[in-house]
Amino acid sequence: MRYEAPTSTREAIALMSGAKGDAYLLAGGTDLLVRMRGEFIDPDLVVDIKRLPGIQEIRKTARGFSIGAGVPCAALGRHKPLLRAWPGVVEAAQLIGSDQIQGRCTIAGNLCNASPAADSVPALVAATAKAVIVGPGGRRRLAVEKIITGPGATSLGKGDIVSAIELPNRPPKSGDAYLRFIPRTEMDIAVCSAGVSLTLGPRNVVKQARVALGAVAPTVVLVPKAARAIVGTRLEDDALQRLAAACEAACSPIDDKRGTVEFRTEVAGVLARRAAVIAYERARKKR
Repeated sequence: MRYEAPTSTREAIALMSGAKGDAYLLAGGTDLLVRMRGEFIDPDLVVDIKRLPGIQEIRKTARGFSIGAGVPCAALGRHKPLLRAWPGVVEAAQLIGSDQIQGRCTIAGNLCNASPAADSVPALVAATAKAVIVGPGGRRRLAVEKIITGPGATSLGKGDIVSAIELPNRPPKSGDAYLRFIPRTEMDIAVCSAGVSLTLGPRNVVKQARVALGAVAPTVVLVPKAARAIVGTRLEDDALQRLAAACEAACSPIDDKRGTVEFRTEVAGVLARRAAVIAYERARKKR
């Protein structure tokens, strides 16, 4: 195996696009190294991107926040402006693994690993996050929900690198939340999960909303019908019931030893309801 640690984005792109055989990027390495040790993959080339300029920085921009692909999840909770603006995204990121894993894992890596049960992805989709992609074709931004195409599969081309995740500025009276169900109390993979982001208008009526579900389909599911169920309401019980029903209808999970189709479907609706209530209360307390 060949290991490279480029110091420029151009060099990293050239290495990945010109690689012969299997080439992998190393950011945090918490998925890659486990797969290598388990002999699930045998890379011909590993490109460590932690030395690229800005890759380990969280920046406040005119658009919102830019989180470098090498920023460990533990750092997100220490960035107070990000935590105030997007508590649900930060909470989702901080559910990935143990304290030791938190010091290495990244949300960009969590996205590109393309697990249907990835914790940060439903929260990012609900937040309208975008991935900044650099590659042979130049630089572009793509909605997070368009990155993952199936379990372990992405829309990224050869030589493409996700260099950052961008979160937009928030309108006043906005809130988000992420919840998951796991069999244990911590350090487990989501059986199902839900991320909700919303903005309130006059009289605390929901003006905008996005609802995303994880671990109930091959990719994260954005549920516009669930969002429409609560827009124009103050989250009365009937609105929450419609939201839950829409989420259940959007599920297409699998049966496995961790959960049945029926269980995952029902719990997805429950989690979406609870996440919506948390997001609503957070938005209500903001100005």
